[in-house]
Amino acid sequence: MQITGMENELICEGTAGATHRLILLHGWGADAEDLISLGQVLRKGLKRNKLELIALRAPQLHPGGSGRQWYGLFPPDWSSVPAAIDALKLRIKAFCRTSIGLEKTVILGFSQGGAMALASGCELPLAGLIGCSAYPHPNWSPPENFPPVLLIHGLQDEVVPIDASRKLLTFFKAQQGNVDLLIFEGGHQIPEELIIKIQQALDKWLV
Repeated sequence: MQITGMENELICEGTAGATHRLILLHGWGADAEDLISLGQVLRKGLKRNKLELIALRAPQLHPGGSGRQWYGLFPPDWSSVPAAIDALKLRIKAFCRTSIGLEKTVILGFSQGGAMALASGCELPLAGLIGCSAYPHPNWSPPENFPPVLLIHGLQDEVVPIDASRKLLTFFKAQQGNVDLLIFEGGHQIPEELIIKIQQALDKWLV
């Protein structure tokens, strides 16, 4: 595992001869390390396991003094979201100038990271997008063409209520895109029982 970049902005765990990439975006108040173990579990179960893992660190310090944020959330600083999305897209494109292009890259985000994954990734020719406990930014809607999307949300999520993913599903279906929503009995988490569903999506997209 390698920590790289300005102010340790990412964690990269490569595989020799990697052919595909999974980018992980953490939630509000977490850090780049938060989703690495999930990425490792996902990679082990894939038919195509030559997968590079990149966990990005959000650019801003969390106001509580521990962890990071993609933009201010309590209270929400929606005015800073467009610039945050543009900056994230530039970071993603920078990785994909290598032999592993955008079309071989999937982005998975959790909570605030899920909102950022969808808002930035829908405008890129990616292999797929996974939003876990994600939500739409105000006045956001997906473009006419977007990558395949998998949404995952807990029915008892008290941090980001399930209606957020239901709204996302409505937005995506209005564009007649490829989208699925998996709802589970639980809260603000990525449950172990849905790991296989995520792996199946990755196996389908990463060809």
